[in-house]
Amino acid sequence: MTVTEVVERLGLRVLTSKGIGDIEVTGGYTCDLLSDVMANGRMGNLWITMQTHQNVLAVARIKDLAGIVFVNGRRPDEETIRKANEEHVTVLGTDESAFSISGQLYQLLEKP
Repeated sequence: MTVTEVVERLGLRVLTSKGIGDIEVTGGYTCDLLSDVMANGRMGNLWITMQTHQNVLAVARIKDLAGIVFVNGRRPDEETIRKANEEHVTVLGTDESAFSISGQLYQLLEKP
């Protein structure tokens, strides 16, 4: 399933203007500890987090993640959005909790 399809099915907000599209979502990873995502995140995962600072962009790029989903209505500052657009990192948002959106993503990706 692509990022675009996940956005539509889960009602996520697209916060960046570049990077979204036909990237294949292979799973999800929910964590607020950057070093844990570096160790355990997998290529194509959507990273679900409440961390909104610029360092998350570097982790997403290094791990070749499908994108980042900010939860609990959190929004990154304008500089982070600008940098995400420059680096083609897809940044999404939701008012849902990490628990809720993780479960929804799991259900969406695990259905035959």
